[in-house]
Amino acid sequence: MSTQTSDTVSYETEDGIGLIVLNNAPVNAASHDLRRGICAAVASLEADETVRAIAIYGATRAFIAGADISEFGKPIKSPILPEVCLALENCTRPVVAVMHGATLGGGLEVAISAHARVALPGLLTGFPEVTLGVLPGSGGTQRGPRLIGIAATLDLATTGRRIGADEALKMGLIDRIADGEPRDVALASAREAIDGTLATRRTVDLPVTPDPAALGRYADKLAETQPHLFSPHKCVEAIAASTGPFDQGMELERKLFFDCIDSPQRAGLIHAFFAERAVSKFPEQGAQARDIGSVGVIGGGTMGSGIASAVLLAGLPVTLTERDDDALERARATIGGNLAGAVKRGKLSEDKRAVILSQMLTTTTDQSALSDADLVIEAVFEDMAVKHEIFTRLDGICKPGAILASNTSYLDINEIAAAAQRPAEIVGLHFFSPAHVMRLIEVVVADRTAPDVVATGFALAKRLGKVAVRAGVCDGFIGNRILSHYRKVADYLVMDGASPRQVDRAMIDFGFAMGPFAVSDLAGMDIAWAARKRKAATRDPDERYVAVADRICENGWFGRKAGQGYYIYGDGAPVPNPKVDAIIAEERARAGIRPRDFTDTEIVDRYMTAMVSEAARVLADGIALRPVDIDAVFLFGYGFPRHRGGPMMYADTIGAQALIDRIECFAAEDAQYWQVPPLLRQMAETGRSFADMNKGG
Repeated sequence: MSTQTSDTVSYETEDGIGLIVLNNAPVNAASHDLRRGICAAVASLEADETVRAIAIYGATRAFIAGADISEFGKPIKSPILPEVCLALENCTRPVVAVMHGATLGGGLEVAISAHARVALPGLLTGFPEVTLGVLPGSGGTQRGPRLIGIAATLDLATTGRRIGADEALKMGLIDRIADGEPRDVALASAREAIDGTLATRRTVDLPVTPDPAALGRYADKLAETQPHLFSPHKCVEAIAASTGPFDQGMELERKLFFDCIDSPQRAGLIHAFFAERAVSKFPEQGAQARDIGSVGVIGGGTMGSGIASAVLLAGLPVTLTERDDDALERARATIGGNLAGAVKRGKLSEDKRAVILSQMLTTTTDQSALSDADLVIEAVFEDMAVKHEIFTRLDGICKPGAILASNTSYLDINEIAAAAQRPAEIVGLHFFSPAHVMRLIEVVVADRTAPDVVATGFALAKRLGKVAVRAGVCDGFIGNRILSHYRKVADYLVMDGASPRQVDRAMIDFGFAMGPFAVSDLAGMDIAWAARKRKAATRDPDERYVAVADRICENGWFGRKAGQGYYIYGDGAPVPNPKVDAIIAEERARAGIRPRDFTDTEIVDRYMTAMVSEAARVLADGIALRPVDIDAVFLFGYGFPRHRGGPMMYADTIGAQALIDRIECFAAEDAQYWQVPPLLRQMAETGRSFADMNKGG
């Protein structure tokens, strides 16, 4: 018979063994009720003289998956997690933690406070706190080095990397792997702790081997690669203290933990964490998603092959069509290389890769092979006439109920849908390159797209492990519409005196992984060139137009895939292309511009103000549902610095009136380009923030 110590924790005894059962569905988040229940159960079992060993396990699909996100931002009630860890560690009976499912962050800290750890296959464990702007604050930086050494703890704590049972065993984080149900393994492990076949010891009693080389190596690496981040450096500082007395190390760990809590970066990272969940709420979410058992892809270029790879990695069969056999051969080679990369990263076995290529991927020049596909994704060149032709043909090929999607980056989904007889079943699924790696999909909803088709787009994204954001129809949707606006500022900066390299460096120092010109090279400059040519006829003749990128493309320098663009690509690191510098000088001379110097701060201010300005217009036009949707697009599709939370959260840190002041200052130089969005004026007048709009305020 079990005894409840809280709503989510109970214990029972059997043959001298105490079993503590955690049942906070779905993943045993470390809520106040769970923490309180564990401490009470340990105290009760320790007071029972018949209990010779204790095992703790989860009755849900995880041991303890981490903190309870509903408590984020609220005062934490006692017992706090360090007290739970001490209760387990100081228990006079041997305590075994049975780890299964997600055992992350505070869950791992609880486990390493036990006297032995047994894992079930399928365990996923690690210290992901750094991804939320904090560090392991319940003894992880002090007990970790005692179990697995300083270097291994640095690896887990500074990266947030998650590992499986096999690696955890090899590392020494767990003592063994056992098959079976958690309760059965708990009983067996406790018996082995009693008879001595499972060694038990207090982690705090283990020595720490000093490793100044590892500490120096990680400190130097972080200074080079993540100088703008806060919590990874604090992890190193806390772990360095593990060689001293445990109590002193814990005291420093808690101080550094609260330093991280007070950092603005934590707020940005928490916002990014919740953004991924917020975008899953959309108007059509009540509709029943259609079953997708097979997918067709039209076009085997970089995007089409990347989309096919993502779908195959999710376990769905793919039929890919191309114009000729040579194109099919290139597509198969690209997909094979993408899957080989997944093998190298440990996401796929070599045997599974062989099965996918031989049994799940069909390539053909005959589009009639798409007749049985539940979903067909078109991924061809950005040309409306070509897309009209494809969708007209698909109408006669695809079965009733099949969804037809376009991967277009810019084009009007309503106009594409007009070419087909099933407009309710046409949707935009805008993947980001490389499609098998980038997490974002914009689900572009046309005027007549059926609600269940929208829901299916979101369900597919979830199956692919991606983040879906609902977007309305306009040129470029959410991301590329905003991009086209702030990208002009980068061009203006270069025309007026900055170099592409300086602009890229300034934005990298701000926190982007790459600057805008390096991104253009990576994406392929021909794509944006095609969009500019398409819109040339409707361009305002008075618009300040920078032709540098056009002239680069006219030479066939499309970026990385051509070996050169703004940069030259070879065996080493990319270097600035001197031929581009010559083009820039010629264009400045043609426009009569005398170049001036810009500081990095000026570059960032202009770039980010342009981004926020167009984002405000996108929001006001209803293309994005909420500010957080824009944040998610840029976090997961454009490499926006995660610790800043997204462009709309960044805007709130500046304030609407300060942004207006910036725009009006810049407008003194270029009144046509720099115009205050009406939404920003309304916000300044009412005191509303973008965060208020996320809450419906």
